[in-house]
Amino acid sequence: MARKSRTAVLKRQREAKKAEKASMKREKREIRAEDETGGQVATTDDLAGYGFAGDEDDAVEEPSDGPPRSPSAPIRPIRAQGDRRG
Repeated sequence: MARKSRTAVLKRQREAKKAEKASMKREKREIRAEDETGGQVATTDDLAGYGFAGDEDDAVEEPSDGPPRSPSAPIRPIRAQGDRRG
């Protein structure tokens, strides 16, 4: 029986590892397909931890210093008190 070269052994190991990884991905995909939630869902505590409001019916308060700005309105830079440039 012939001696197996090191490269052939390493190649077989790489192929086995690749096949195992593909198998694991298939299993995970099947588990996710069976899951009723449809994926990862954040809990109320998770949302609160990220700074999102807990209740969806809470109204968003507008600043009281004038009408709300249009998103396309230009932003004016804040100038120093002595700056008179127009």
